[in-house]
Amino acid sequence: MRSSLLTASAALAVALVACGPAPAQPGQAGAPVETRPPNAPEQKPAFPNQTRAPGLSSGVIGQYQVLASGLDHPWGMTFLPSGELLVTERAGRLRVLSKDGKLSPAVAGLPAVFASGQGGLLDVALDPAYATNNLVYWSYAEAEGGVNGTAVARGKLVLGAAPKLENVQVIWRQAPKMDSALHFGGRLVFARDGKLFITTGERSILPGRVQAQNLDATLGKVIRINADGSIPADNPFVKTPGAKPEIWSLGHRNIQAAALDPMGRLWTVEHGARGGDELNHPEPGKNYGWAVITYGEEYSGKPIGDGITQKDGFEQPVYYWDPVIAPSGMTFYEANLFPALKGSLLIGSLREQHVDRLVLKDGKVVGEERLFTDIGGRVRDVKVGPDGAIYVVTDDDDGKVIRITPKP
Repeated sequence: MRSSLLTASAALAVALVACGPAPAQPGQAGAPVETRPPNAPEQKPAFPNQTRAPGLSSGVIGQYQVLASGLDHPWGMTFLPSGELLVTERAGRLRVLSKDGKLSPAVAGLPAVFASGQGGLLDVALDPAYATNNLVYWSYAEAEGGVNGTAVARGKLVLGAAPKLENVQVIWRQAPKMDSALHFGGRLVFARDGKLFITTGERSILPGRVQAQNLDATLGKVIRINADGSIPADNPFVKTPGAKPEIWSLGHRNIQAAALDPMGRLWTVEHGARGGDELNHPEPGKNYGWAVITYGEEYSGKPIGDGITQKDGFEQPVYYWDPVIAPSGMTFYEANLFPALKGSLLIGSLREQHVDRLVLKDGKVVGEERLFTDIGGRVRDVKVGPDGAIYVVTDDDDGKVIRITPKP
């Protein structure tokens, strides 16, 4: 099995595995990296390079170092100032991974987590003032009275042999909760002004799908709140009667990737159905279409809604994939260890088990490359470390934290 490429030698050891072959590339210069037929071939992009952008070849070949294994479907990670990693496990555990590959016991103090289907403990992020307040934020699935939804909490992290969280507060809850184990979204991103972006899903059931277009619900939205959970006065719907004031943008399906670009602007990637994974640059008050317009089709092969991809009042995705790559986790690479990747957007792929590289120019995609195609696992999150290496977690029963450096 492909996952056997990444077997760790011991829990306390840091294992190096063999370098894989060069990533798969298009058969000729500029040919798209995607060669599978689209699920909806009658749908056409709204502008050049909106899908199947020209293939690129950076020449990058990765060397993989397994820092930790045996994790139960790790989902999110973030670096502490010390260089240690906080890693979430979907089953409901938060762990501290030391620089020498030692995993802490589960951090104590988390609220109860609804760990079922796609639900569980999701993303983790540090307060911008972590150096002085030690506050950590996390998203998770929360159950209540037979229904469930995404929630966000924060607490003070106390490190040591038995790490714990103190003064835990739930600062935001999705509404309405629903009876579904799917599409929780859950990425957390702090903007440069200290505001917290939260991504949500529409729960993958029809009663939730329609809520993605409703301003009185927080399903299928990008949320923007202050670090204490209060509502920023400049949010776009603060003065709209009946609207949830924390909404930043609407019309999303299931956003599992979010990051700031070097200019500090928010970018997201969301899962489509059978086709229609989307890269977006969510702006305040704008509607990104789900499920009125979308690329791809239902899993049954039938059209989604009216089967249209464009309509006045709805934003087009910057980029879309059909067939899907099932994206999760993303980062902009601005370090120096991989010079050929500098300025690129790196996105984890669950379905195709690689890191997808997009090159942007003037807000549009001009090229795509599939990196680390031999990594042997579903890539759930991608981060750039203080050392410039690329770190990924694999979403498996035997999930791993992997450090990727250039092959010597």
